[in-house]
Amino acid sequence: MATAYERYNLHTTPEKFFIEACDEGADAVLAIDRVSNEMTLTGKIDIPPSAVTRPICGIMGTVRLVAGMYLIVITRKRNVGSLLGHAVWKAVDFDVISYKKTVLHLSEIQSQENKTFLSMINNVLMTDGFYFCTDYDLTHTLQRLANTSPDFQEMSLLERADQRFVWNGNLLRELAAQPELHKFALPVVHGFIVMKPCRINGKIFEWILISRRSCFRAGVRYYVRGIDSEGHAANFVETEQIVLYEGAKASFIQTRGSIPFYWSQRPNLKYKPKPVINKTTNHMDGFQRHFDSQFLIYGKQTILNLVNQKGSEKPLEQAFAKMVSGMNNGMLNYVAFDFHKECSHMRWDRLQILVDDVAETQDQYSYFMVNPEGKTVAQQRGLFRSNCMDCLDRTNVIQSLLARRSLQSQLQRMGVLNVGQRVEEQVEFEKIYKNAWADNANACAVQYAGTGALKTDFTRTGKRTRWGLLMDGWNSMIRYYKNNFSDGFRQDSIDLFLGNFAVDESDGPTPLRVQKDWKFLTLPIIMLVAFSMCIVCLLMAGDTWTETLAYVLFWGAASAITATIILFNGQDFVDAPKLVHKEKLD
Repeated sequence: MATAYERYNLHTTPEKFFIEACDEGADAVLAIDRVSNEMTLTGKIDIPPSAVTRPICGIMGTVRLVAGMYLIVITRKRNVGSLLGHAVWKAVDFDVISYKKTVLHLSEIQSQENKTFLSMINNVLMTDGFYFCTDYDLTHTLQRLANTSPDFQEMSLLERADQRFVWNGNLLRELAAQPELHKFALPVVHGFIVMKPCRINGKIFEWILISRRSCFRAGVRYYVRGIDSEGHAANFVETEQIVLYEGAKASFIQTRGSIPFYWSQRPNLKYKPKPVINKTTNHMDGFQRHFDSQFLIYGKQTILNLVNQKGSEKPLEQAFAKMVSGMNNGMLNYVAFDFHKECSHMRWDRLQILVDDVAETQDQYSYFMVNPEGKTVAQQRGLFRSNCMDCLDRTNVIQSLLARRSLQSQLQRMGVLNVGQRVEEQVEFEKIYKNAWADNANACAVQYAGTGALKTDFTRTGKRTRWGLLMDGWNSMIRYYKNNFSDGFRQDSIDLFLGNFAVDESDGPTPLRVQKDWKFLTLPIIMLVAFSMCIVCLLMAGDTWTETLAYVLFWGAASAITATIILFNGQDFVDAPKLVHKEKLD
């Protein structure tokens, strides 16, 4: 079985890094030359006694910045639980270590740019949700792993991993090129994992939820929408629910992903920018490519489109329905459900309408199941692909309901639930279940939108509350600020981390040197001064009320006109990405 080393020591000398495998019986040492960047396999005897030593938990990989190469290591990990006897870890802390001993070879501008790139790498590393396992492949579902060849079993974890979900794939390129070093390479997934021992009717089983976030077309909420030319959808997440009980195992898979054609929704200071469908591109090429790959991996697909069927979201729903019809493929089923309209006025019970509508399809798709003797008794033959605009809040609510319905059947079949019992009636388990799905929603939302999810009060409690509505309002305000004033930097950080942008080895200028337009500073200052003067005139009245009114109207008008100009040119005032050209993001 393919494994990577579990324990390491990092030995540092002025000339080399020595990464020692500390597993029992291991003598392997990865030596990295800090000058030539060469990686070689050596033994413990080659580690100089003068080296500075510290324990590390794993290698994320290497990246080139302005100052040269950097080594990224995991310095602290936390055990999440055990999956089929394999320890699953969450990477908690990281260190980014320069090959170069100083940055004196850089100019002042280069040094500043290097600091910015370093902060971008750290920005991604500090985004919660990196997981790894040294002796199990977290990138694949139980069903995919069960249907593999003996040759696959002999591959290293890095070779056999599903590249869609290896977030440090770009960082591991140097290690990947040398098969003898693969045991030092840890494929790391990004998303959410929870593992809970649960009890129903005195029977203890393991309930697991894994969300794997795709690193293809990854990014932040408003800067990455739709698909790219290869058919990769923005914010694509594969979520697998696993049940383990007395040797039996079951799995149910769902996916979420942006509406799969070419559209954008650039931030422009408005609360909800208008989505724009690209009028010049052949949408069907990318659309077909997206679903062809989905059919190959998952089988049949039922689309659950939860966007509004009126207002600015309506054209997207109409275009999606039209493309599914134009594709005319029996493997693809389309269901439109206007979530906000159906559940308006807190009528959350109406979600059951959708669950009931797709119940027959869900039964046909089934789920993956292996009995205690190791025999496969069920295969999942299709899945639900859910989406709303962000594929976050509405999507997560629906996914949790479909997963519960699958769980009902699995637990009955395993003998955990008695005939006539319902999962939702098991109070202790239901609490664990709802909180885990709400935590999953928060994790996916923070990674894509920058804040926790909305509507999690329903996921946690089964009903909407006024406190939940207040929290949704607060999170919406935070999202507005981040989407407009910090998401450009976050998008650049992800593109640098994933290798969509590579720092040039030459001494030439980087895209970070883009100068802001004069309007960016001048107009906000004018607006602030005008608004301040308006307040001052109100507080310090003139000799006559007409004089005061004239001043107030003048400064008020100046403030309003400037604000209007700023809003009209909204895209010039938001924090936009600098590292990737606009064409690539569209």
